[in-house]
Amino acid sequence: MSDHAHPTQARSRARALGTRWLGIGLATVISVVTLGLGLTGRLNLYISPESVWFACAAAVVTLAGAIWSCTLPLGEEGDHGHDHGHGTDADADAEPSPRRSLALVGTVTGGVVASGVVIAALVLPPASLSVELAMSRVGEQTALFAGADDVTLGVADTATFGVGDWASVFATATNTAAYDGKTVTLTGFVTPTDADGVNLTRLVITHCVIDAQPATLPVTIDAGEFDTGQWVEVEGTVKADADGSLHVEPTTVTAIDEPQDPYEY
Repeated sequence: MSDHAHPTQARSRARALGTRWLGIGLATVISVVTLGLGLTGRLNLYISPESVWFACAAAVVTLAGAIWSCTLPLGEEGDHGHDHGHGTDADADAEPSPRRSLALVGTVTGGVVASGVVIAALVLPPASLSVELAMSRVGEQTALFAGADDVTLGVADTATFGVGDWASVFATATNTAAYDGKTVTLTGFVTPTDADGVNLTRLVITHCVIDAQPATLPVTIDAGEFDTGQWVEVEGTVKADADGSLHVEPTTVTAIDEPQDPYEY
């Protein structure tokens, strides 16, 4: 065996290890993290509860495939039976092309970024979206609360309404007097309004945290009574103002810890 064979074998092994990490390694770690979050009930911080079972099932399938792939000899991932006698690994290493170099740079860059995301998921504890994000999105026109011109022919059963449901009512109801006097028990965090008032806020997600939208309700609370971001439970009554707008008139406001599932769906 020539001296040239040793560095060639080392480079081939390094490429094989890199390929295995980018494929099997990252997939395995992501699957384990997903299953861990699912089993501890923290996957709800990233996706809606209806999607948890699907994500966990996909993680199990991916993990099984990764375990099976590990039974292949190192380097088998890149061997697709394309050896047609037109050259060897040594020939390819000896004649690098711009295309191969660009592909290598892209692979390394993608691997670093993907590895960084996975490591961050392992090191950083799961956390809900920040209050700052909710405040930054307040006032944006979103599909969730659109349709203010729709005619409301009846009044829905509000017994199970959350902050998101009531926010939709506040934004779309054409007969606000019909909701006057409805009792509510709502949970959310405190955010300020532009008029030195206070909103009860909750983030509403449809599929995952990427589509999170803030739902806000004006509540008659002294602006300095609670810090911004403080979670509270509000018991009170919906009141219709003379101008047709709605607000919540609380009878009790209790400071609480952030709930285990901080979102509405």
